[in-house]
Amino acid sequence: MKVAVVGATGMVGEVMLKVLAERNFPVTELIPVASERSVGKSISYKGNEYKVVGLETAVSMQPDIALFSAGGDTALEWAPKFAEAGTTVVDNSSAWRMDPTKKLVVPEINASELTKDDKIIANPNCSTIQLVMALAPLHETYQMKRVIVSTYQSVSGTGVKAVRQLENEIAGVEGEMAYPYPIGRNALPHCDVFQDNGYTKEEMKLAKEPQKILNDRTFSVSATAVRIPTAGGHSESVNVEFEKDFDLSDVRKLLSQTPGVVVQDNTDTNTYPMPIYAHDKDEVFVGRIRRDETQPNTLNMWIVADNLRKGAATNTIQIAEYLVDNNLV
Repeated sequence: MKVAVVGATGMVGEVMLKVLAERNFPVTELIPVASERSVGKSISYKGNEYKVVGLETAVSMQPDIALFSAGGDTALEWAPKFAEAGTTVVDNSSAWRMDPTKKLVVPEINASELTKDDKIIANPNCSTIQLVMALAPLHETYQMKRVIVSTYQSVSGTGVKAVRQLENEIAGVEGEMAYPYPIGRNALPHCDVFQDNGYTKEEMKLAKEPQKILNDRTFSVSATAVRIPTAGGHSESVNVEFEKDFDLSDVRKLLSQTPGVVVQDNTDTNTYPMPIYAHDKDEVFVGRIRRDETQPNTLNMWIVADNLRKGAATNTIQIAEYLVDNNLV
């Protein structure tokens, strides 16, 4: 099993390598791939050193699977080249997500849609993944009508430059800015770029991707995405209106029985999900589960996950595991 990790020297790429090792993915040959400036550098994986190669070299090596975390432009240009060489690509960028010819996959929800013909598979947005992990079982039972989500997203979602900005601000050091304003002691209602409709690209991903993953356009999602000064882990305040009424104990039970979801919901002991707790974990944590008392059939909850793991690297590798386990590569 030849596995290429494209963007191996980036934040998500490094987590991908860590998760591949932790989960004992059946790698017989690892091909770390990065931009020209990183070619020739060494990366270590399971105690061995591997030299980083460029994209062209990687395509010629014909990996079985290529895990991409190298940005949208790179994915648009190079994923088809890998696919033509017979490689199955799992791409972590937004490049292919809304392409009607490509599957958008959260393995616990819709991996069964994958076939051998799917040579480019899209990994959803980090905020979307944790949202749909909690919504999918509830939608199946109670039928969602409308979802309102406000996100509280960590700086690691922007990348290493943003993490450095926060660290510099904490240390009182002047440095390069990833954001138009300070992020320390602040909250920026500005994740990704603004669109013509006044929403950001991130907010529109949250509006559209859940419908595609759940293969259902009967519900709508309205989002506000906010960047906050946490180093890792995204949090979401979610309000869901259902067609059918629910019992709170049934909701908790349903979520508890969902693979990949952990319920942390006990106000007596101040037990609720937090980014500091979700750090380096693969589960999606759900708490503050309560009825919206202002209108019928409506639920409030708080969802937290490690955005670099389940929100990116782990979900990508779970897709690859499904492909291997079902002889699709």
